[in-house]
Amino acid sequence: MPVDISGGRLQLARRLRIPALFCALAVLGCELVSRPYASMSVCDDGPYILMARTLATTGHFAYNGWAAPMIGWQLYLGAAFIKLFGFSFTAVRFSTVLVAMALAFILQRTLVLVGITERNATLGTLAFVLSPLYLMLSVTYMTDIFGLFAIVLCLYGCLHALRSPTQRSTILWLCFGIVANAVFGTARQIAWLGILILVPSTLWLLRARRRILLIGVIADFAAILFMIACLHWLKHQPYVIPERLLPDVFPPAHVLGQLTYLFLDAPFLLLPVFAIFFPELRKAPRGVLAAIVALFAGYFFLALYPSHLRGAFPLEPMLFNGNWVSVHGIYEGVVSLSDWHSTPPLFLHTGVRILLTIASLGGFAGLLVSLVRSTASGSLDTAITWRTIAILLAPISAVYTVLLLPRATGLIFDRYLLPLLVFATLVVVRYYQERVRAQLSAAFAVLVLLMAIYGVAVTHNTFSLYRARVALAAELNAQGIPDTSVDNGWEYNLGVELQHSDHINEPSLTYPADAYIPVPLPPAVGCQMLWYDYTPHIHPLYGISFQPDVCAGPAPFAPVHYSRWLASSPGTLYVVRYTLPPNP
Repeated sequence: MPVDISGGRLQLARRLRIPALFCALAVLGCELVSRPYASMSVCDDGPYILMARTLATTGHFAYNGWAAPMIGWQLYLGAAFIKLFGFSFTAVRFSTVLVAMALAFILQRTLVLVGITERNATLGTLAFVLSPLYLMLSVTYMTDIFGLFAIVLCLYGCLHALRSPTQRSTILWLCFGIVANAVFGTARQIAWLGILILVPSTLWLLRARRRILLIGVIADFAAILFMIACLHWLKHQPYVIPERLLPDVFPPAHVLGQLTYLFLDAPFLLLPVFAIFFPELRKAPRGVLAAIVALFAGYFFLALYPSHLRGAFPLEPMLFNGNWVSVHGIYEGVVSLSDWHSTPPLFLHTGVRILLTIASLGGFAGLLVSLVRSTASGSLDTAITWRTIAILLAPISAVYTVLLLPRATGLIFDRYLLPLLVFATLVVVRYYQERVRAQLSAAFAVLVLLMAIYGVAVTHNTFSLYRARVALAAELNAQGIPDTSVDNGWEYNLGVELQHSDHINEPSLTYPADAYIPVPLPPAVGCQMLWYDYTPHIHPLYGISFQPDVCAGPAPFAPVHYSRWLASSPGTLYVVRYTLPPNP
């Protein structure tokens, strides 16, 4: 009698969690290809990396005026990498890659837990973890990946608790989710929404099982006490930037605009997940389809033709300060925040942005049509119903969105969408499996591959630009010009300041009382450095720019070129004068 070898292989793959392992290794492979190394800060992570170095060498926490998140266990992991591999920015950042790989593994298993098939769960996970946003953040030492890990691990434990057949395993999985969120949430305070919202939602679903409910309430209450103790400790640490839930000024129009752009960007950041619904537009009645086409035509007209409306009708990826996925193919905060008095070369031209907008927003419109006209096509998961998913994810999504409102009074970044994008991936992929087609199509896999290629390219281009900045600094140092005489962008400047001071001179610091020292406004001549008061030890005579003829003109130093994958030409950085040279 023949043996069913294929069935045995399938069972072996499931036992070894090979699909989840593949997702983790895919993240590592993409990061290695992108060559993500640079000996300077990337966004906020430089001061955090120096904190990890201090912890590794002294065994003590020492904030340095740039951290609002607690950072917590993240610092211990970074310090461990320093102990193992020696200090370098890259060694510490690869601790984030390790967490990003573990997160990819857990996310694939989480999707399976809600009834998504192994194949669909793998493709859905890859759509998220190989997106340009995730790939970029996974090679920094920012707190976003660490905080997201705490939330997803908590969700994973809660789902296991809901599916467990015995009381004992339910309690163990529930306690696992609570402890994991409490400990790993020390990296980023908002991650504690797991014990504050997600666990109570789970306990509500388990309320009929009294013993489980009692133990769960006690464990969650203990975790909340742990959270309060951590916040109390953080409040009394010197040089921590205080977080404020209520802003002094709340401009409704500005907040609405920021949130609108942010959520319009979500279908692009999850392009494969939403674009597969594009064919569903065919199910719309002719009148509805004509209205959708007319709306798109009007949108593109307003976005491309009348210049005074372009900001209100942006194309994908959305343009607003601080985006990690931008039309320039680099971290947008390099340009929009550091004010280099010049604009970097475009990476995504108008035609490409139009196609991306059609694919992402058109796919979102197709999803809406499908919601109205769909019928069941796949098997339903009776253990985790749609009602269960709604009770689990709706409260935490609503609270998380409300907590974005204070951020939206100023700058809001696409990285803040990460938790909501995880929830969207779970919900939309399961919906597609049950209401559209039982298996994600080959087109979905192709879109995942294309977005991964794009993500690798922009990650490489960003770090290539950072390496060029380090090379320019080295060139100037070789000519006898110290870093304190050069404005090399706010990120590099933070590292220079911390070579001369124990903290950044950040205006919102309140402890100790004399932490912030006001700095006089520099003379209004030539170009001025952004955040000059944050780095009072820097008095720039020179700066860097994408064009050579800005500020007081070119300086007598050779430009530095940096590679731009998938672009038509390499980029170039120039040294420019900040003040006019003295008359001969």
